[in-house]
Amino acid sequence: MNVRVKPVRWQGSDEAIRAVQVAFDVEEAVLEAVRTAAFEQHVSTSDQIRQLLGLATTSKPKRPRLTVSLSGADYEFLARRYGLAADDRLAIKERATRDLIAFASGGKKGAGAGKPGRK
Repeated sequence: MNVRVKPVRWQGSDEAIRAVQVAFDVEEAVLEAVRTAAFEQHVSTSDQIRQLLGLATTSKPKRPRLTVSLSGADYEFLARRYGLAADDRLAIKERATRDLIAFASGGKKGAGAGKPGRK
């Protein structure tokens, strides 16, 4: 049997691979309190929960980013909105990033405009 050695940069991921995500079913007020505290402390919701539970958090800074899951239909909608090809996901991401930046700058452009609605 041929056992391959992991590259050095992957060796630290073993513990993360074994980690289990836990979801807490709580009232809306609890969700809001935790999210607000995380926002005010500039930490992730996950790190805020870890702090509340007395668990260790990583000290290394994370790059600030927002995430959203996009389906094929979402990409098609955004492609039409931006006048791009649906398979040009990088260009769609770049245009969406500009919309988010405009929103944060007070331009609120595209904030809900033309949204396909909730599913």
